[in-house]
Amino acid sequence: MPKKIVSNIYVLLGLALLSGSCGVSRSLKDLPDVSIYETKLPPRQQLSDSTYRLATNFLTKNPQGLYELYVSGNPYEMGLKTGSLTQELFQEQERVFVEKIDELVPSKGKQKMLRKFLAWFNRKMYKNIDEQYKAEIYGISQYASKDYDRIAAPYPRVMYFHGAHDIGHALQDLALVGCSSFAAWGPHTEDGKLIIGRNFDFYAGDDFAKNKIIAFVAPDQGHKFMSVSWGGMIGVVSGMNDQGLTVTINAGKSKFPLVAKTPISLVTREILQYASTIEEAIAIAKKREVFVSESIFVGSAKDKKAALIEVSPHNFGVYEVENGNQLVCSNHFQSEAYADDKKNQKHIFESHSKYRYQRMEELLENTPKVTPESAVSILRNKNGLEDKHIGYGNEKALNQMLAHHGIVFQPEDLLVWVSSNPYQLGEFVAYDLKEVFGTADQNQKARPISSPDRNIAPDPFLRTLAYRHYERYRKLRRQITEAMVSEEEIEPALWTEFIAVNPDFWEVYFLKGKYYYENRNYKEALDAFGKAKTREVTTVPDKESIDTYIKKLKRKLK
Repeated sequence: MPKKIVSNIYVLLGLALLSGSCGVSRSLKDLPDVSIYETKLPPRQQLSDSTYRLATNFLTKNPQGLYELYVSGNPYEMGLKTGSLTQELFQEQERVFVEKIDELVPSKGKQKMLRKFLAWFNRKMYKNIDEQYKAEIYGISQYASKDYDRIAAPYPRVMYFHGAHDIGHALQDLALVGCSSFAAWGPHTEDGKLIIGRNFDFYAGDDFAKNKIIAFVAPDQGHKFMSVSWGGMIGVVSGMNDQGLTVTINAGKSKFPLVAKTPISLVTREILQYASTIEEAIAIAKKREVFVSESIFVGSAKDKKAALIEVSPHNFGVYEVENGNQLVCSNHFQSEAYADDKKNQKHIFESHSKYRYQRMEELLENTPKVTPESAVSILRNKNGLEDKHIGYGNEKALNQMLAHHGIVFQPEDLLVWVSSNPYQLGEFVAYDLKEVFGTADQNQKARPISSPDRNIAPDPFLRTLAYRHYERYRKLRRQITEAMVSEEEIEPALWTEFIAVNPDFWEVYFLKGKYYYENRNYKEALDAFGKAKTREVTTVPDKESIDTYIKKLKRKLK
């Protein structure tokens, strides 16, 4: 487990012990009142190995490997339906997530500490979540795996999972995701209509991104909407409603929170369900208390433009471009409200956020008239500024080769394109929300609901030697990092191959330098760190780390 996360948990746990268990017991006992909802659900019907139907609702897997879910009804009913239809996916996602935590925290003692921390940190979350979403989460939790009751009972456990993005963000005090978003409209698009593109670069292991769910939700109150999701998740990280309002989230630099409040994905869910304009979205975001910093990228068919709502525990800002027709967002704030925010300024200077921002501007400048196809091309771009080769997997690239998904919206036509595996390189599958919501209730055979004639082809990069080299690099990286942790010997031939399959990436040389430094082969180490420094290094702290090693090595070799 990363040392910074461990130390931060110890700090927070110490505060928890000092303050006692105030609020923890109440939060664990809190349950929504679901007696107010009518729920007469028929049993789930299995139509094939990946297709299920429950009355007029269904789950099916399309040819590109994306699961398409359609649910309707009141909050508790939708939770139960979603849980029933997706129970295998939900339980698999939970297994993957818990195993990832166990991998990061192998010690049973530290796992127990983490459970105490989660209960304490989340002690006020239940007070900050709307009752309708608590009811929906409670419905889903009825289908949670019994294997993980050691962490928490099903209902609070599923609540915790909804704050996982925020908690991980808070513990490391950095953006766990390097998300990139942009919008163009007016003279910057082919037909003048608003187009939005975004990469959601959240990474919790390959298995976590394996089973993506494209959820189409028809609640009995509010707007119908779609979102890219996964088993057990009702929050929204990327989505669009039937009014042509879109939301996506980009993590910002956060202060260290002491208590969880409203998970950001539930704020965006509420916006998607109840807003149809940017003004309405701002009003909803203002009334919710969050516990991390986040940019909410909102696109609106009615307003025919996009804007940023920048939220944090103690500040709130809105950023709109003046006299412009394109908006770009990475992982730093741009509104006047954060102009003097020292953490934001430091993040701009030290991180890769500004670099990706400039790269999006550069690519948009080279794309005078954005189309859905060219938006996908921008999201898939693997190079650095001025098309420099910076190594595959470099976080300075828009396509970091790890994205959970890429997505493109055309709000005025209610069209959306969602990437399929691997990363955002697979076919972008098209959906027409007018058609989906107009016919979903009649889809008795639960056939796929995409619009295949509008799909955008897979990236040709998938057929190249460079792609095969990248996949080999990822396997070798795991092998090498595991060997370094266990202090095993790594043969020179393995280092040679590791560098050969990704020679432009600074990290391959950095890892080699660390290995030889720790094994006191200072000449090899100095050579490797010197080569790392000549590549496009991701962040200022990474550059400083390389310089520190080089200084130490030069002293040792005198």
